[in-house]
Order: sequence, then C-alpha cells, then structure tokens
Amino acid sequence: MLSHLLPERNIHFTQEKLTWQEAVTQVARPLVEAGDVTPEYVRAMLDSITAGGTYIDLGHGIALAHARPEHGVVRTGISMLRLGEPAPLLDLPEHAVDLYFCFAAADADAHMRAMASLARILSDAHTRQALRDAASAPEVVKLITEFEDSE
Repeated sequence: MLSHLLPERNIHFTQEKLTWQEAVTQVARPLVEAGDVTPEYVRAMLDSITAGGTYIDLGHGIALAHARPEHGVVRTGISMLRLGEPAPLLDLPEHAVDLYFCFAAADADAHMRAMASLARILSDAHTRQALRDAASAPEVVKLITEFEDSE
C-alpha cells in the first residue's frame, strides 16, 4: 500500500537548514506539482500546526503533516523529506523533526488504509531506523517494499 503511494519522485533529501514552515512546504511540493493536492492544502497544514498542531510529531524525529481532505486533496498521496538537521515544530526543541511526511487522503477509506500502512512501517524499530539512515529515494522505496513483502 505505502509503496504505491510513496513513489521515488515523492522522496527528497536536503542538507539545507530549514524552518518547520519551509520543511512542510517542501515535503508537500511533489504532491502539489503532481496535482495531488492544491496549494490551499499546504496553507491548511501550516495553519493547523501554527494553531498548536504539534500532534503531527510522531516521535523519533518524525512528523506527519496533513490536513482535512476538503482543504485541497485531489488524489491520495504521500511524500517524504529527510533533513540534514531538525526543523523543530513551532520552534520547540521538544518537537525536533528531521523526517517529514506529507499525507493527503482523498477519503476516509484511503486515509485509514494509508495510515495503517505507514504506522506499521514506522512502528518497526529496525525499518524506522533504516528509513532514517537511507540516503536515496530508491533505498527508501526498497525498504518499504521489502517490509510490505515480509508481512
């Protein structure tokens, strides 16, 4: 499931020092460029985080940025951005994040299936660390595919 929603073109790495706003905007860029979400979706994610949405911090330096489908989801998709150094949510050190995912679900069913798939992968400590250590998009896709094949 996740391997179908997170193609190589949606996985990026940067060594730039980013703010959390820049990180959220950059992680969403592949979805905006593909027409999976509208620019309004990015704005809704930023507004939600600004309003106290540090709940997107999943722990282990990982955040899952998202907003409601009606704020601009066209097609279900996921993108990933790995930072060289953390961009703490709301500039709070306790929410230091260096692995951002952007999650866009077109409907409740897609939301549940994609979230369950991502949660299984991120719950596996070995795979989670391997994702954090990955240095290329093909390596990330390979890790996800191998994890899904082992289930």
